[in-house]
Amino acid sequence: MPLLSMHQISKAFNGVTVLDQVELEVERGEVHALLGENGAGKSTLMNILTGTIPLDSGSIEFDGRPLVRPTIRKTEELGIAFVHQELNLFNDLKVFENIFICKELSGFLGHLKKKEMISRCEELFSRLGVEIDPTALVADLKPSDKQLLEISKALFFKARLLILDEPTTALNTEEVEHLFSIVGGLKAQGISFIFISHKMPEIFAYSDRYTVFRNGRFIASGKIADTSPEEVTSLMVGHNAALTSMYQPRELGEVVLKADHVSGPGFHDVSFELRRGEIVGMTGLQGCGSSEFLQSLFGAAERTEGTVSVHGTNLAPSSIHAAMQAGVGFLPANRKENSVIPDQNILENMYISEHTLSALHFHIHNKEELARYHKFHELLNIKAASEKLPVTSLSGGNQQKIFIARWLNTKAQVLLFDNPTQGIDVGAKDEIYRLILKLASEGQSIVVNTLEIPELMKVADRCLVFCDGTIASHLSHDEIEEHKIMLYSTGALKQKGSEDWVNVNLKSANVNHSRSAADNSIDQEKEAFHG
Repeated sequence: MPLLSMHQISKAFNGVTVLDQVELEVERGEVHALLGENGAGKSTLMNILTGTIPLDSGSIEFDGRPLVRPTIRKTEELGIAFVHQELNLFNDLKVFENIFICKELSGFLGHLKKKEMISRCEELFSRLGVEIDPTALVADLKPSDKQLLEISKALFFKARLLILDEPTTALNTEEVEHLFSIVGGLKAQGISFIFISHKMPEIFAYSDRYTVFRNGRFIASGKIADTSPEEVTSLMVGHNAALTSMYQPRELGEVVLKADHVSGPGFHDVSFELRRGEIVGMTGLQGCGSSEFLQSLFGAAERTEGTVSVHGTNLAPSSIHAAMQAGVGFLPANRKENSVIPDQNILENMYISEHTLSALHFHIHNKEELARYHKFHELLNIKAASEKLPVTSLSGGNQQKIFIARWLNTKAQVLLFDNPTQGIDVGAKDEIYRLILKLASEGQSIVVNTLEIPELMKVADRCLVFCDGTIASHLSHDEIEEHKIMLYSTGALKQKGSEDWVNVNLKSANVNHSRSAADNSIDQEKEAFHG
């Protein structure tokens, strides 16, 4: 008998159907991947399950019993916990205070039993293999520890089904492996997981079964072992986007940006040039320094040495305004924290950068701003019913389009994109890739920093591979390949000189032997995880 059964679930908002008789079954002690593009209905179904919104029709059973009109309190008591992508933690409280919030242990006259709460947290973390100080301020925790804290918080109150919504967005490879080693241990104890993600390698490495939604409808369900990333992608978007060839070479112009021996916290001695109409990719392992270097080009991170020039004019270090005046735009990682202004509507989020540059103009001309918005709305294919809606009402992909429009509205000719498809579904990613290629064909110069090598294969003219804070190799478009990049980014191969690139022969016996050993190790880990 499944732990969770949701049958014929339907939901409409203001006459618009968002779920149309969908199905979901989760077995005991499994990791179940819930897949679909943004807007497919995944979050709506999870909000119905956890009692945040009511269903219109259908039935829910949990642990063999009907779950009628679920509420937040009722589902918590049953052991259903939702760990959101946007973590629900209080940064200005300590770890143990976050775990016990609204459930504090108190004694005589309401006196808080802090020592007991701290002791219980220590026992929980020890049992889970989590190294977090219960007395630490949450604001001081790493993103991976915050994620583990959310899961620990749910498990402290005996959660039996955990919904993990994009849990690895801000984690590096080692942190992802640690997270799923904990998930694997909990799974062996009979705890179930609904895993919402757009990252196919993680889905196929750690999930047991999957369910796909598309446009609010149930499409397919089955065992991960019986399908492939290409097949799942095709089910999600209605066509095989994964195999679509996008890259188009184009004629490049003059040098528009030049970095000469640039150093700063996290990176050192980085030099490169960017030409008009060129797309340069940057990648490496998490923490390799590429993101910090990209931020320094925009003045958002410190530059201690070297020069950065745009159209021959040197930029003052650590000056965002100087970069903006020179025609540089920056799309930062972690969209929610660094791009979204939730108290402003879509239109206001779009024109804020332009008004920062034209701060001496005291009046905002609504007609002019609306005209610009409608131009970008059509140009970027932004799906928004009204510019007056909150920007938070948009999907991740459409939010990114608004932030790209934010910089095009300033007439920026150099665009720096840091992890531009983070938390975006497969179909929306393809739209962003096509948009990047379109902008480059129109003369924009673009730098894309990403950990996802397939992204670079689709858009980049060339790639800078970072290792230990500096460029380990330059690769042309035809040389961009996951195994080669991994060898450079881990330091297994090093560039002999700035102009003397190492020719990597991935078919050599030594490399094949190393890859075979690594593959065997990965297979063993997967086998151990799946039990």
